[in-house]
Amino acid sequence: MSEIMEEMDEIRKEIRAISHKLDILMEERERYGMMRSSERSLSPFLIEEPDIYNVSDCKLVYWC
Repeated sequence: MSEIMEEMDEIRKEIRAISHKLDILMEERERYGMMRSSERSLSPFLIEEPDIYNVSDCKLVYWC
C-alpha cells in the first residue's frame, strides 16, 4: 500500500511540475501576443513620423 502512495505522490509532483511549465509557457505566449499587437498598432503611427536623427547626426557609424 505504501508503494502506491509513493507512486501517487510522485505523480502529483510531476503534475505540479508540468502545470508550472504550462503556466510559464502561457505567460510567454501572452507577452508575445501583447508585443505583436503593440507593434502592429504602432506601426502606422511610426511610419508617418519624421526621422528625428539621421546618419550625419551620429558621432560614430558602424557599417556592416
